[in-house]
Formats: sequence, structure tokens, C-alpha cells
Amino acid sequence: METSEVTGALIITGASRGIGAATARLAATQGYRICVNYLNDAAAAEAVVTDIENNGGQAIAVQADTSRSSEIDKLFRAVDTELGTLAGLVNNVGILGPQCRVDQLDEERLHRILTTNVAGYFLCAKQAVLRMSTAHGGRGGAIVNVSSAASRLGSPGEYVDYAASKGAVDTFTRGLALEVAAEGIRVNAVRPGFIYTDIHASGGDPQRVARLAAGLPMRRGGQPQEVAQAIVWLLSERASYVTGSFIDLAGGR
Repeated sequence: METSEVTGALIITGASRGIGAATARLAATQGYRICVNYLNDAAAAEAVVTDIENNGGQAIAVQADTSRSSEIDKLFRAVDTELGTLAGLVNNVGILGPQCRVDQLDEERLHRILTTNVAGYFLCAKQAVLRMSTAHGGRGGAIVNVSSAASRLGSPGEYVDYAASKGAVDTFTRGLALEVAAEGIRVNAVRPGFIYTDIHASGGDPQRVARLAAGLPMRRGGQPQEVAQAIVWLLSERASYVTGSFIDLAGGR
């Protein structure tokens, strides 16, 4: 597969599977030099890199825990050294715990989810802004945050803590977009829902999408590739006048 003119380096957090992996593969066809960030599954991350390289693209896999600032620093330094000028960031990492009510939550779970899903997004965006903002000598770029339809729906009886973390991502997206709009950086978000990914298994309900699909307006769950299309569009110059905006991908829900 031929790629278009190289547009710069793109970091995608949590890119070894699901939406992140689909975005990495698609963005590579648009000429981005891809950093496939992962936490534990090196083999899956390297498989994404191999797919990209086999299709004529350039990619590296970098292990880093994006809930820790020191690991985030390491991630961005690796991209500086191996891929060059940063053009974009996709904040994609997201975790949840087993389905439960708020009155069953514990402190450790709340800290873990909010640190990964919220603080990690802030800290990765900080490093991206320091590199891309014209106020810091950068050439501009784009940030896409992966939120969730849960931020609108609340996920009662299942993942209210996860939904709240994504609500924070929505507010962060809007605030950062306004903060850096005059510095050559666009910041937008996608809000997927009911997508066939492995995250549902970590919540103890691997068949959740199939179970709920018939109740959705479109009567089906979504695929990671459908979310990736929206993310890559928001990164691209085709969305050059779009910032502080949200694309909902939840089958009409």
C-alpha cells in the first residue's frame, strides 16, 4: 500500500489493540511515522509495527505506563530520537474495573482509573504541547482524545467511575482546545460506544456489545476501524478548522 507524503510523528497511547491499533494502521497509510505505545503486550505492539512496515510505513513500539510522568517523559524522548518532529497525539489509553455500583467502589480502584484515564491524558498532552505549540517553537499539530459515550450516558450500575473519568476528558478537551487554538494546535475528541474491543472483558462482560446491540438505534455494535476513521480525519488537514469538537460514534445512542 502506498502512503502519502510523510506528515510527522504520531504517538498513539494504548495502541497494541482495539481502537489504538486500528488508528495506528490507518494513520500510517496517511504518512504518519507511528509510535505504538503499549503497557504489557510487547508481542501485540510489535505485530502492529510489522503490519505498518509491511505496508510501506514507519513505526516503532515503545513500552510506557502513561499513568506515570517519568514513563511519559521516556515515551516522548524515544519519539524525539527515533521518529523526529511530533505532529500529533492520540490519547487512547483507557481502563475500567469490573462492573459494580458506586456503593461498591474502593479508593484504590478510583485512584487507578482517574490517574490513567484523566491524569495520563493531561500529562501526555503537556508533553505534546511543549513540542508542537508555536509558542514553544513548534510547527503546530493535532491532539485527539478518546473519550466515551459513557461520559453522556453515565453507565449506571456498571462503570460510573469510568464514565466520570471520560466526562473529565470531555472538559479537558474543550479547555485545552481553547488554550492552544492560537498556537497552531487543534484539540478534539471522539466518543465511541458499544465498540467490539477487549476492554469489555476487563470489566467482566466480554459479550457486552453483542448483548446490547439489538437495543441500539443502528441495531449493531461498532468496529475499531470505524472509530479510527474519525480519529484520523480529526488529525488531518481536512479538519483544519475543527477544534474543541466531539464526534460521537455509538450507533445513535
